[in-house]
Amino acid sequence: MKKVIVIGSPGAGKSCFSRELSSIANLPLFHMDNIYWHADRTHISHDELVQELNKIMANDLWIIDGNYISTMELRIKEADTIFYLDFPAEICISGIKSRVGEKRDDIPWVEEELDDKFLNFVEKFGEETKPQIEKLLGIYTEKKLYRFTSREDIREFFKVLRKI
Repeated sequence: MKKVIVIGSPGAGKSCFSRELSSIANLPLFHMDNIYWHADRTHISHDELVQELNKIMANDLWIIDGNYISTMELRIKEADTIFYLDFPAEICISGIKSRVGEKRDDIPWVEEELDDKFLNFVEKFGEETKPQIEKLLGIYTEKKLYRFTSREDIREFFKVLRKI
């Protein structure tokens, strides 16, 4: 495990998972939201995002957390390990609600209130985005895939990983 991506719906806990994995595995961590977004909520272009990702992925060790379906295949191709936090919308929405007003290191601003458009995206993630992810995972079957469907799955995984 040297080149890792962590994917899943917003609110699934990708960044928290990635921080813990980075700490245990001693891999440098990059958050897609910090690469793409500026603090004023403007963002770089798709071409600039691809360029930044290519710079990161040219290294021998990394974790990149974030969904961003438009660059997912690029990241899957370069990764040796994929962690997929495959949680129901209710769990993800609860995760989003719990972080409102919190300073985070994975995004360059503090979300002060819930965004209805964003919540709608999360509610439809299973029917709109998940099939695209499943299609890509079906293509790249040689990659090591960890799929978690509950927070308990993650806790158990980290218990085992810490013992190795």
